[in-house]
Amino acid sequence: MTLPQIIVFAILAVMMALFVWDRIRYDLVALLALLASVAAGVVAPDKAFDGFGDDVVIIVASVLVVSAGIGKSRLIRRLIRVLEPQMRTPGAQVATLTGTVTLLAAMMKNIGAVAIFLPIALQVARRTGTSPSLLLMPMAYGSLVGGIVTLVGTSPNIIVSRARHEMTGEAFGMFDFTPVGLGVVLVALLFLSVGWRLLRGVGQGRTNGTAIPAPYLAEARLGADSPFAGRTVGELETEVEGEVHVAAIVREEGRRYFPAGHWRLHPGDQLVLRGDPDAMRALVAEAQLELGHTGKDGERTAATEAEAVEVEEAVVLPGSPLAGTTARALRLRDTQGVNLLAVSRRGEAVTARVRDLHLRVGDVLVVQGAAETLSASLDELGCLPLVPVATELGKRRLDYLPIGLMALAMAGVAAGLVPVAIAFFGAAVLTVALGVISLREAYEAIDLPILVLLACLIPISDAVTETGGAALLAGGLAHVAGALPAVGALGLTVVAAMALTPFLNNAATALIMAPVAAQMAEKLGLNPDPFLMAVAIGCACDFLTPIGHQCNMLVMGPGGYRFLDYPRLGLPLTLLVAATATMLIPLVWPLTG
Repeated sequence: MTLPQIIVFAILAVMMALFVWDRIRYDLVALLALLASVAAGVVAPDKAFDGFGDDVVIIVASVLVVSAGIGKSRLIRRLIRVLEPQMRTPGAQVATLTGTVTLLAAMMKNIGAVAIFLPIALQVARRTGTSPSLLLMPMAYGSLVGGIVTLVGTSPNIIVSRARHEMTGEAFGMFDFTPVGLGVVLVALLFLSVGWRLLRGVGQGRTNGTAIPAPYLAEARLGADSPFAGRTVGELETEVEGEVHVAAIVREEGRRYFPAGHWRLHPGDQLVLRGDPDAMRALVAEAQLELGHTGKDGERTAATEAEAVEVEEAVVLPGSPLAGTTARALRLRDTQGVNLLAVSRRGEAVTARVRDLHLRVGDVLVVQGAAETLSASLDELGCLPLVPVATELGKRRLDYLPIGLMALAMAGVAAGLVPVAIAFFGAAVLTVALGVISLREAYEAIDLPILVLLACLIPISDAVTETGGAALLAGGLAHVAGALPAVGALGLTVVAAMALTPFLNNAATALIMAPVAAQMAEKLGLNPDPFLMAVAIGCACDFLTPIGHQCNMLVMGPGGYRFLDYPRLGLPLTLLVAATATMLIPLVWPLTG
């Protein structure tokens, strides 16, 4: 092993360790790895930033913008409303939601498909009493397999196509992934339509598979006109048959008390309430409580006095500035015009005041604000509304336009009329220029950390090849695979990609594994195309952990999942997908010749 190879493997090893450690953001890890590679001389200074101009980065960014436009279309929600009467059982709900997400993920980035359907699935779960944990993980897994059907469904497909272009001068086409992808999708959907039963008992706050809503924590002021002024805490709680409890009383200039049932309630008391959301709404109305935080001397905030006021529920997403801090520290009412009314958190009895509660990823918030700005405020706060936000009134064609632009770009690429990067860059620009989304929404749709990760790892991946590291790894794998039949070597490639993805991120794994798999195929005297396909499928299908793909992470909080819940459904699905891909790929992409 040469010194450059030792250096590049050491950088990869440290990078993988930092990804697993998860204390430093993955984009910063990639930036540090690129800096170390330049300093060590394995990446030339004049090539260090080539990744930022690479077609892969342009394509991924453009698809994210077009996907955001598709997400604003009301067509998907109309379709679900039509299908909702048939979704009475958990099995029907899983089949409908997972199938629709899978189909949508074939046309847009799969993370966008999950983001669109997450609030819809939670609404279906609430209306029917189904646990969200039974619906969300199958939906996320469906989006992963849906992404492998077309070139633009997931980043590994785009990266593998780039690798083929560098080796042969010809990239994979828009629908080259489709024959194998559809076969994998069919097997995965058949399994998920029955395999969701493995998730019974998963998630907190559930009994015998029936969803019990996580209790809300809210704060309300007892006014002088309330019929419960002068009565006891016990009498107030009895009004809703004990389904709401007074967790604390704040009085005497901010002092907090934990009351017994015989405590008397006084006008001006701030009550910290904890309980069932429906019962809490009934109690607020019956007791004439003033929901939300008040200012000095009981004055209501400007937001609550405004005529055009809206109340929405939203879930705190990974990366939200709310995570780890409080509404008081962020001064939400002053900076965003948002009043935090209530918080729901699974599996924990919370008694802190709402404004002083340290929020977490997965918390469900009830927020109040001006109707015209609340949606934008939630976007800035990194929260996903659980009730679809009403779209602006406009021409009906805007519902069809983003889907039409995506279809036009895909058709242009499939027909060979325009390069992939240009086609989707044009679709992204038109999505903004034609008013489907605003320029601000377009910038927000671009996942900058992922783009930075890709841009930094592209020159490092090239260095693995240029230093002979890829050939060294390929030789080792070829030695192991030499004892196997050709199909066994292909299966080994699928499994290796699946094993690395949870630790390196699917895009990073594809960048490293694609040249290794291609060179291994050449050493074995086999066609590299099926091995590149194997890498794409293996990298796209991480069903074992929440950290290997953003889709899995997105449903973790709302579904109430723990880390070890994912293999319950994911392990059998992994084995099925690996076996299916290993059998189907040689039928479409011959191993020899």
